[in-house]
Amino acid sequence: MSRTTPPTTAPGADQTGADAESAIIRVVGASKTFTQGDEEITALHPTDLTIGAGQFVAILGPSGSGKSTLLTIMGGLRAPSAGEVLITGRPFSTLPEKKRARIRHRSIGFILQAASLVPFLTVEDQLLHHDRVERRRPRPDRADELFDALGIAKHRRKYPADLSGGERQRAAIAAALYHDPELILADEPTAALDSHRAMDVATILADLTHERAKATVMVTHDERLIAVCDRVLVMEDGVLTER
Repeated sequence: MSRTTPPTTAPGADQTGADAESAIIRVVGASKTFTQGDEEITALHPTDLTIGAGQFVAILGPSGSGKSTLLTIMGGLRAPSAGEVLITGRPFSTLPEKKRARIRHRSIGFILQAASLVPFLTVEDQLLHHDRVERRRPRPDRADELFDALGIAKHRRKYPADLSGGERQRAAIAAALYHDPELILADEPTAALDSHRAMDVATILADLTHERAKATVMVTHDERLIAVCDRVLVMEDGVLTER
């Protein structure tokens, strides 16, 4: 995080990479500052970012550089101090929390570093829970497709406590992708996986992004994974640049 006053125009802040009219997500002048005592801390300098359908974007950078801050702002989990986020051309970050939550549930898939699973649901029920909330028919074929792709079909009736760390992470990825979100936000999604499985997961995300015209943003420390990405951005001291 930077403790300096944000520059009027952050170097490399204008990361378009897609036509604004066809963008799934646009970050427009978004910044984030915090106050610690009498000191103002800038976690994210004013940033513009446009990601279109079919783009798989990696964000690299050291811990504390502002990557996760940007990701949580993009996902509506945190409001920017200035600027805004639009999804499919519509205001998102300025909406009331209840409306943001509805959009998150229907249009955004979150894949977190720590697998976020409901402890009393089986792996299969983690996915089918989306259908119950949305009051729609279960889609076992979709679940089968994800389980096979992620190599966890044999674990579908197990509970999270019965899985290894890597298996829990793959189950969480399946749950995040099950409702076919337009935007996928992944924060170190392969941190608990071995190198072979990590590349498999990154390739699955890339294929899904391209074949189903999704927009995917993956925060990662693993530079090997950028081989399957369309764009590579670098965050340092709250400033985003394109490699």
